[in-house]
Amino acid sequence: MLRMKKRIKYSAVLALALMGGSAIAGNPQRAGQAGASELMINPWARSAGWGGVNVAGVKGLDATYVNIAGIANTESTEIAFSNSQWLVGSEISINSFGFNQKVGANGVMGANVTIMDYGDIERTTEANPDGGIGYFSPSTAIFGVSYAQRFTESILGGVNIKIFSQSAQDLNASAVCFDAGVQYVTGDEKELKFGVTLKNVGPSATYKGDGQTVNLAVPTGGYSQNYEEKSASFELPALLGLGASYDFNFTDQRLTLAAAFQSNSFEKDLVNVGAEYSIKEMVIVHAGYTQLIGGDDSGLETTAYTGLAAGLGLNVALGESKLLIDYSYRATKTFSGTHSIGIGFSL
Repeated sequence: MLRMKKRIKYSAVLALALMGGSAIAGNPQRAGQAGASELMINPWARSAGWGGVNVAGVKGLDATYVNIAGIANTESTEIAFSNSQWLVGSEISINSFGFNQKVGANGVMGANVTIMDYGDIERTTEANPDGGIGYFSPSTAIFGVSYAQRFTESILGGVNIKIFSQSAQDLNASAVCFDAGVQYVTGDEKELKFGVTLKNVGPSATYKGDGQTVNLAVPTGGYSQNYEEKSASFELPALLGLGASYDFNFTDQRLTLAAAFQSNSFEKDLVNVGAEYSIKEMVIVHAGYTQLIGGDDSGLETTAYTGLAAGLGLNVALGESKLLIDYSYRATKTFSGTHSIGIGFSL
């Protein structure tokens, strides 16, 4: 029986890694060719505070983005909200809401939604290149339904099915994709963790709507008619993430070191390192650094971020429940960084 359990653990991790490896491979020459780049943005404040590095040990609703397997750590019910002022100065905000609910002895079900608000953008046309004809407000929404389970004391797995929807003036696109993840925990105090996640896997999508219609004069006649422009389809930004972490446990204190590798199908790969320090699991400080690898920029920047991230979290006991408060900051080369604030309840 023990041998069979070990086989299940190792087979699950290996199967997900092989599936991800065959599906995607980092290719910086394809940068910018995918759509739905909003799927690559971490909207949750706690995990963003150390660069999303904790693929191996992430818990709660932050696991919705980092590694869906982590929601299996939910003990009862968790509700959270997060607001991000993305690239301050761009007037773009991101709001996320989600909840997890334990079902049965080992399962957890969840739902989550992320909405991006790009603000008002002035309309321009060929006849009115300087605007003055009103504004439009594009938006993006990502809806997710998830399930995760603790299969044994050491292995957790989960799946998140997502619907991506984006709309602008007379134009919209939608797509369905999924995330899958596994976490493996070992050690006398469960201090050593490994994680694998495969994200944003799904069919290509295309833009549709009246915005693709243009009225042009007919060359052989004295009239005009509408023509519909065909939009090329775009693929989703699939990625494979691998991570490991180790907890150094002291009296009433914990120091966690974590590292992760992310293979992007339409961008450079990246490496994350980070650390989290906790006092009685009430005050939590974390920081991380992300480095892009591969390819030649030829002096051109391919990201607005410097790679640095830091954050602070508080867990306040309210009887048998907890109030979770988080703040994170991600530094950027341009604009004024990204600020995220989160608040949640663990019931």
